[in-house]
Parts: sequence; C-alpha cells; structure tokens
Amino acid sequence: MGMAAPQYSADRQFLWSLFQKVDRDRSGEISAAELQAALSNGTWTPFNAETVRLMIGMFDRNNTGTINFEEFQALWKYVTDWQACFRSFDRDNSGNIDRNELKTALTTFGYRVSDGFYDLLMKKFDRSAQGIIHFDDFIQCCVVLHTLTAAFRQHDTDLDGIVTVSYEQFLTMVLSLKI
Repeated sequence: MGMAAPQYSADRQFLWSLFQKVDRDRSGEISAAELQAALSNGTWTPFNAETVRLMIGMFDRNNTGTINFEEFQALWKYVTDWQACFRSFDRDNSGNIDRNELKTALTTFGYRVSDGFYDLLMKKFDRSAQGIIHFDDFIQCCVVLHTLTAAFRQHDTDLDGIVTVSYEQFLTMVLSLKI
C-alpha cells in the first residue's frame, strides 16, 4: 500500500511542472490561448480553437473562462484518455481518422446512424478537406455528438429515438448547450 503514494506524487509533480509551463503569464490559471499553444494534434498546426474552448468549458467549474491546477489535472486525464481512444481507432497508424475508422469508432460508442450522416460528419469535422479527421477535430466531433445526444435523451422519455418538440423547444435545447 505504501507504494501508491509516491507514484501519485510523481504524477502530480509532473502535472504541476507541466501546468507551470502552460501558464505562461503565471496567473495560476490557464486560458484557452495558453492551452491551445500547449496541445498538439500531431500535424504541426495549432490545436482546434473550438475544441480547446469546449474543453475549457467542460472543466472550468467556477466559470472564469480559465482552468486552475485541479481542473487542469482532470482535463489532462481527459485528453490522455481521448488520445488512447483515437490511437485505438487509427487502424492504419496514419495519425488521423478516415471515414471508415470514424464509423468504427462511433459504432463502438453505440451510435447507429446512416452513411449519409457520416458524410455530414466528415464534411463538418474534416478541417483539412482531405477526407480525414485529426485528433483535435475527433475530440470535438465526439464531444458535440455526446452533448447533442444527451440533450435529445432528455426529451426522449420513452427511449424510442423519436422526440416531438416545438420550434422554440428545439431552439432552446440547442442554444442552451455548451457547444
């Protein structure tokens, strides 16, 4: 039992040193711009600003628009978990996800959608217009789908995959989401 504490301490120390590097202005909080500069999508291009904004919003418990060290630890685990997930579905180890790999990933997550919907997802989240989705865009795609699905399920009380909502209910549902 005594062995677990040093490992936790070493992990915490690693994350603290990383946090300090990312917190360029030494404010004790990490902004979206600081986080974006610290993250890599594997393409030598800036991490998707919209994905960074989404993640800050998910972990910013006090709604400051920034994350403190405790929030950063949770965000770091989240990104690391997504990276492992991304790599597991990048079957050809290309560093990106193609349409078939995306379909495999989302089917594994439990989504049952048409081929036409996958075309729409590729059009929306393939920022490079090369028929592939990079790591940062994959996170955004999955977070947006999860958020929209959760909102839909609140109205799908009988779990039949169909909801009846008024136009205003629909607008309220979509516009109140953090996406």
